[in-house]
Amino acid sequence: MSCPFCSLPAERIVAANHAGWMVRDGYPVSPGHTLIISRRHVGSFFELSEEERAGMFSLLEKAKAELHASHGPQGYNIGINDGPVAGQTVPHLHIHLIPRYAGDVPDPRGGVRWVIADKAKYWA
Repeated sequence: MSCPFCSLPAERIVAANHAGWMVRDGYPVSPGHTLIISRRHVGSFFELSEEERAGMFSLLEKAKAELHASHGPQGYNIGINDGPVAGQTVPHLHIHLIPRYAGDVPDPRGGVRWVIADKAKYWA
């Protein structure tokens, strides 16, 4: 099975550096949803070198600045699904930068904690 991230068409790439690519998500959960994809085909964040991690975080910061200017979100969720049990469906490391907007959900409290819904609402 070929990797969809290893064969990205050039027109999908918004920015790139030595460590990876920045692309808009093909199935966005919010306007501006962006992926930072490692250039090297690895499945896990924990397989990156320090230099690769720094490059990925540099692209993440660039994506945030661009989204702030173009979409004006009021917040962000940053996430990595690392391994199939964590929900990873493409076995090539990628970081989700999901812009959040006031009123996009009725109660945003808990954010990424909702990956395990029964434990998310700790304040109740």
